[in-house]
Amino acid sequence: MDFDFAELPEMDRYRLLTNFVGPRPIALVTTIDEHGCNNAAPMSFFNVFSHEPPLLILGMQTRPDGTAKDTVANIRRSGEFVVHMVDMAIASEMIVTGINFPADVDEIELAGLTSTPSKKVAAPRIEESPCAMECRVSQILDYGRRTIVIGEVVQMYVRDDCLDERGRYVRPEVYQPIARLHADNYIVAADQFVLKRPAELFPQEEKTANAAPKSEKVIG
Repeated sequence: MDFDFAELPEMDRYRLLTNFVGPRPIALVTTIDEHGCNNAAPMSFFNVFSHEPPLLILGMQTRPDGTAKDTVANIRRSGEFVVHMVDMAIASEMIVTGINFPADVDEIELAGLTSTPSKKVAAPRIEESPCAMECRVSQILDYGRRTIVIGEVVQMYVRDDCLDERGRYVRPEVYQPIARLHADNYIVAADQFVLKRPAELFPQEEKTANAAPKSEKVIG
């Protein structure tokens, strides 16, 4: 089937794009409003786009009535936010933060999560998250009802057990983030495998005696 996006209604475009571009990592974003109230909301239009400079990108839609969501308003005002990765331990709490509560409701507290001070930004970090990235706004782009926020990571927290003893590599049996598929369907990174480039096509690369095979299941 072919779909002409110039003719397709908005929600049909959304359905097709989100059904087939996935799994999409989830950013649980915390901000703080002008009165000091914490805000938290999940975003699945999110990814990392650069390491030098270290940039994350969020895509956020306005409410149906055209008004800005609290996260966008707070980011515009403060120029700061914190992105948390989500695992199964906080999946249910993440869903709660996505409910459209009034602006003066602290979604972190309401969801039963714990806020703790960040190092370099005013927005709080969620203690239960396996990974948190403190960000300052690099650029905000507006496309109709969609706001694209480019944030530079200025500080990163990783829970100790997620990394090996050298603090260099992720332990896949421990760090298993969830991601969104289509509608209310999600997936967890609990079935991972290794893929390596064929050695015969790259003879110049050093080969090790214990090199992993082309496809090696590591967990699951």
